[in-house]
Order: sequence, then C-alpha cells, then structure tokens
Amino acid sequence: MAAPSVGEVNKQLWDEALTRLLDLSTATVKRNSELETRITELEVELSVWKQAHNNILEAAERDKKAHHLQAATLNRQLSSLDTIKVRFDRHPRTSDSPHTHLWAQNPLIVCAVDGNDYIFNQAYLSRGISGGQDAARDLTKAIAEFLSQEDVQVFGRLSFWITLFFNRGKLLDTLLGSDICTAEQFSAFLIGFSQASPRFLIVDAGPGQDAVNLKVREYLQTYTRFPQTLRVFLGGGFDGAYMSTMAALGKEELLGKLVLLQGSHEPCPEFRQLSLPSIPVTGLFMSQKLPHNPKPPGPIHLPPPGLGTVTTNGGLISPQSETHSTSTCSVSHTGGGKLIDITKPLHKQNPPPCNEHYLMTCSKGPGCKYSHDWFLTPEQLETLAKNAKKAPCNYLKNGLDCPYGDSCCWVRHLRTLPFLRDRPHLLFHQLGTRMPKWSEVFPFE
Repeated sequence: MAAPSVGEVNKQLWDEALTRLLDLSTATVKRNSELETRITELEVELSVWKQAHNNILEAAERDKKAHHLQAATLNRQLSSLDTIKVRFDRHPRTSDSPHTHLWAQNPLIVCAVDGNDYIFNQAYLSRGISGGQDAARDLTKAIAEFLSQEDVQVFGRLSFWITLFFNRGKLLDTLLGSDICTAEQFSAFLIGFSQASPRFLIVDAGPGQDAVNLKVREYLQTYTRFPQTLRVFLGGGFDGAYMSTMAALGKEELLGKLVLLQGSHEPCPEFRQLSLPSIPVTGLFMSQKLPHNPKPPGPIHLPPPGLGTVTTNGGLISPQSETHSTSTCSVSHTGGGKLIDITKPLHKQNPPPCNEHYLMTCSKGPGCKYSHDWFLTPEQLETLAKNAKKAPCNYLKNGLDCPYGDSCCWVRHLRTLPFLRDRPHLLFHQLGTRMPKWSEVFPFE
C-alpha cells in the first residue's frame, strides 16, 4: 500500500485543526450566552435587593421619626401631668376641686372620621341598624388590635370615643345617586352606629364646603392637647385638608398621638412626609370615591280628590270645606331623614311628626306645619297611633263627615261615648250658653 502524500497529510491536519477550532468557538459562544443570561438575572436580583434594602431603610427612618414624635409627645404629656400634679398639690384635695377631677381623668382614646370622605362600605349601609352596629364593632376591633400591637400601657379605666362627622344632606344625595342604599337604610344605619355605644357620636356638620373640615380640625386641636389623651385616630384628610393643623401640632410636639385610618385613599406627598403610623381598614370603607350626583326631587303629593283645604288647630286637622266625597285608606309611613331625639316625647319634637302623614295620608301636602321627614321606628309609630287615639276627630267635631271612616287615625267615631261623655263641650260648644245634660242627649242611659 502506497504511503499518503505530503499534501494529503497536510490537508488532514488542517481539517482536524479547523474542526477543533469550530468546536471551541461554538462552546465559547454558548458559554458567553449563558454568562450574559446569568449576569442579567443577577442584575435583576441585585436591583430587587437594593429596592428591598431601600424600603427597609425608609421604613426604619419612618419608624424612627414616629418614635421620636411619640417620645416628644410623651415628654410633653409628662410635663403637662407634672404641672397638673403641682397645681393639685397646692390645692385642697377635695372631691369638688377641679384639679382633683382633672387629675383623676381616665385615659382617652378618641377617633374622628370624616364621613363624607370615608364612606362606610355598602355591605354595612344596606343592612340598616345591624350594619351600623357591625361597622362600629369592626372599627373598634381594628383600633383595639393596633393598640395591642403597639403595647400601649393603660392605667385605670380607658375611655374610648368615636365621632362621625358628615354633611348629612350631601352624603345622602351621594348614596342615593349611586344606589348604595335607601334613605331609610341610611337613617337606620346611623341609629345602629350611634346606639352601639354611648360614646359613639354622630355629628351633622350641615351644608357648606368646609363645614366638616372645620369641625374635624377643632376636634384634633382640642383632644390632642389633653394630657390624658393617649391616641387620636383620624379617618380622612389624605388630600391635605388638615395639613395646617398637622403643622401646628408638630410644632407643639403632639403628632405622636396621631394614628391614621388608612383606607383605599392614597395620601398626598405632604401627608406621607409626616411619617405617622396607620391602620389598614380597606374592608371597612368604600374603595372608590363616589360621585356626587343627587337624584332629582320626587313629585309633590297633592291632596286627595274631594278633600278641601285644611288648617291646623292644636295639632288636629280643621276642615274648611264641607264637601268630602272620597275616603282614603290607612297608610303607614316611616319618613325619610331626620332622627328622633329619644330624650323627648314625640309631641315635643321640633316640629312634631304629622299624625296623618305617618298613620293615614296627609291632605295638607308641602304646606303642613308638622314634619314629614322624621325616621320613626315601629315602636315610635305605635306610640304615635296611641297618642292620636286620645284626641277626637276634627271632622266630626266640626259637624262634618270624616272622609277616612273607620280608617281614621283619631279616636273612633261612634264608639267613643266614654270619651265624649267626659268632654261634652266638644259636641255642644255651638249650641249656646247652656250645655245639655247627658240624659237629654242620650235618654237611653
């Protein structure tokens, strides 16, 4: 067999060298690609850790500022208590001394909620009284959990107050315009919230753009300065409405008492710079701000056909027309808006509720001097009906046929002889100077 030529040997060597070179270059490119991918992953991981580190530093800085605020507030509080103690020692320790009363004050935990800014969730509002009670309970629970985590030391009996400030008319229009609840459900919700505790208050600030803000500002300025106040919880003002108040409290080293109720609202940058502690309560209040689109007013209810114009006389209707051809059925009304002052009887309300509106149908319409706007519970409606039965029907009193018949809310017509027997002047005041004897009128007795 002939030996390979020199050319063939050289060609084979070059082929082997090129093959090794191609394999090496392929491996190098693959390794470079893997390294580049790994570098990208490490850069992403590094950025994540840097962000986490920055967040931790920012949180630590906020906690540091919050602790400084609380320490300054506590020092201010201790100084105030020392001043009170000095005054207390200088005065006789009698039970009626104002210094004794101030020194014996219980620690205060107060909460102010801007009800037009922080609107309770629809799940609470639509359930009326029970929803109001649950909202008060859940808010109290959130605050109690925060205080337990903060390890707030309370000596003596704690006094916990919640005050809900709102513009009732504007808030009701907003709720009705968004179909969140009815007027009756809203009124019942407020009753349930207020009755959850004697220290849970509802304040209608009335109309005006800044009516609620003014009251909340005064509330903050007053209660944060009390030495016995440990914490003041605030729901609202994340748009910067209370920044001037916050600045004033910061100068007095009182911001350490403030805790924010953090709902779905994003606080403004100025608010975040205060580094105040907060409680997440996203499930308690609505997540979106509702538009203010009030519904147009409903139709005006005119008097029923056949009923003339009536005037009032001592709380009873006094018909002016003798033509009454129709009768109406008894209809139960619960009213729409205002809450009854439970410390006063129904006839002492201002104005008193209209008997005809709630028990029958009021024929006076918008001109009635009695109120159609009270929210009456079933018990109050029953009391109103009982009180109405104590008065005679003015139609019969004036010698006219009652258009309501047996459905009349006043005392029964032909079955009230004992009532009329005790008050005969109601029947015979038009007969002259002499009032007939009972035997002359009812000889069968």
